[in-house]
Amino acid sequence: MYGMGKKPTLRDVAEHANVALSTVSQALNNKPGVAPDMRRRILAAATEVGYRPKVTLELPLSNDTKTIGLLTKRQNGDPLIVNPFYSYIIAGAEHECARHQISLMYANIEVDKQNRALAFPAMLVDERVDGVIVVGAFLEETLAHISTRASQNVVLVDAYTSDGNEFDSVLIDNVNGAVKAVSHLIANGHRNIGLIGSQPGSYPSILERRQGYLTTLAQHGLEPFIEDSPLWRSDAYEATHRLIARAPEITAIFACNDEVAIGVLNALQERGLRVPDDVSLIGFDNIDLVQEVTPALTTMHVDKVLMGVMAVRHLLDRAADPNRTPLKTLVTTQLIERQSVRSITA
Repeated sequence: MYGMGKKPTLRDVAEHANVALSTVSQALNNKPGVAPDMRRRILAAATEVGYRPKVTLELPLSNDTKTIGLLTKRQNGDPLIVNPFYSYIIAGAEHECARHQISLMYANIEVDKQNRALAFPAMLVDERVDGVIVVGAFLEETLAHISTRASQNVVLVDAYTSDGNEFDSVLIDNVNGAVKAVSHLIANGHRNIGLIGSQPGSYPSILERRQGYLTTLAQHGLEPFIEDSPLWRSDAYEATHRLIARAPEITAIFACNDEVAIGVLNALQERGLRVPDDVSLIGFDNIDLVQEVTPALTTMHVDKVLMGVMAVRHLLDRAADPNRTPLKTLVTTQLIERQSVRSITA
């Protein structure tokens, strides 16, 4: 139907999915506010009609850039689990590689509990790659091996090195995102605000969110209520029980990511506390799952697909200009209000 001379358009996708044109545009551009089922339906319709997004930015493509390696973290000894946050980054990188006819190879970096890399993957030894995207790991001496084998073309996405300045990177504005989240709770009258999902040795992005929480409370002369825990949902669940037991005056909790927020929600509900009537809750990342829990969670949206796209663009730009100054792209966050925060202002 669409393959005989007619190039499918957004309107064709909208008609095929039987939804509004604006909804199609939001879904295909990874904008917040589109329900997960609707997003999947629109993506399926786009595939069925053969729609391909318009290319709005042409980047200089080095003839030498034919294969990119994408490395994601995996905790040593743990089974392979797809992280819902990083899966969107991978999708963005994959989409941008397809635009430029670049092959994308995947591998895992074994990391310890602090996300510090234990070794570099065999892909860098056995296969030739022209650039590497490292997602979600803290790299020290390991990165020197990766850099050497990838001809110095490395981009860090939500990943960090000990000096922080040597490589191109795409990072989240975690501090200001946390400031926005906590400020939203304060604006709604909350003064006793807890923090779940961080600890002194946490991953740098989580420590930045912790910093944003502490800075905002200090600016308003408020006392922090922190219960240390890893980012796992089960740990957040246990930490919430400990926090409420020692500080029952808490009226709101900032969770360092959405997985943590779900663990917090489960613990609060088990204790007979209603969200948001008794305790308000706000998360960070805006993964699809937070729209499907009850109540749907207020959170900070991160354009995760864009982060993957920007990583590939950094690699291509680096290939065209190998000696340019390393660039850091900071992705801002957006408050998504749902049903988990209540105003308690007089």
